[in-house]
Amino acid sequence: MTKSKKPEFRPNEFVVYPAHGVGKILSIEEQEIAGFRLELFVIHFEKDKMTLRVPTHKATEIGMRPLSAPDVVVKALETLKGKARVKRAMWSRRAQEYEQKINSGDLMAIAEVVRDLHRTDDQREQSYSERQLYEAALERLTREVAAVSGSDEAGAQKKVDEVLLSRAA
Repeated sequence: MTKSKKPEFRPNEFVVYPAHGVGKILSIEEQEIAGFRLELFVIHFEKDKMTLRVPTHKATEIGMRPLSAPDVVVKALETLKGKARVKRAMWSRRAQEYEQKINSGDLMAIAEVVRDLHRTDDQREQSYSERQLYEAALERLTREVAAVSGSDEAGAQKKVDEVLLSRAA
């Protein structure tokens, strides 16, 4: 087994894990699993009250990445101002695509989902599954905006809401 280049993640650093969003690396520990010694990142997701152990040599392969740069966050917020692009495909197909974008961990893709599923008060009601996807994408977006800007989640939520409301005006 060849060792791949070790990712440059350190304890007390925030990272984005594609399937769960923003987490904080608590430590790097060694454990013996099935007779192999593995070095693992111990990542804690405060909001979900969950701790995840990820083998260090698999981290980049599974899509774990550092937080987005501030300019990427600005671009993501600009994406929210755009016109919603809703394909004319069946809802099940679109829902699947939205789910993939959310779980990709890519901030721009997540912003696109928020933009496409956002509804103003004067628009038709969202279905339950639409609302679930929208809230999941919105939560991922606000967590990363909060972590990058160093603010709390409520402040990031306010910033995102302002951008979405300015689009509607």
